[in-house]
Amino acid sequence: MRRREWGGIAAATVFLGVALAAEPLGVLWQTTSQVSMPGMPYSPAPHSQQLCTHPVWTRPPPGGDPSCKTFDYKIVGNKATWKMACGGRMPMTGVGEMTFNGPDSYTGQITATADGMNMTIALSGKKIGTCDNPQ
Repeated sequence: MRRREWGGIAAATVFLGVALAAEPLGVLWQTTSQVSMPGMPYSPAPHSQQLCTHPVWTRPPPGGDPSCKTFDYKIVGNKATWKMACGGRMPMTGVGEMTFNGPDSYTGQITATADGMNMTIALSGKKIGTCDNPQ
């Protein structure tokens, strides 16, 4: 009977290993963000990065200040919206939206306010492949 129990445990372990290895791939995006502020004499350079996401978006793309938290993320049709609040040296609040232009690209913006100053962050992304370990 002991052999039979060990056999069952070994089979379960192999099954679990195969199930974990079969985890779906993520989607690799090339993303760009560009900050603009009215009255600023110059705009910072655009920021580009590659981002590995789950195939179905459940939150806005990460990036920027790590003190920023997003909430109220919703997708209706091809548009995603959310709110954000940031702490740190310059607390700010804002709203964001993205429009998915088919399955391979998106555009959008975040509008934020900090200490009476307004800023807009333009967003864009293009699917460039698949990836492991979606965030």
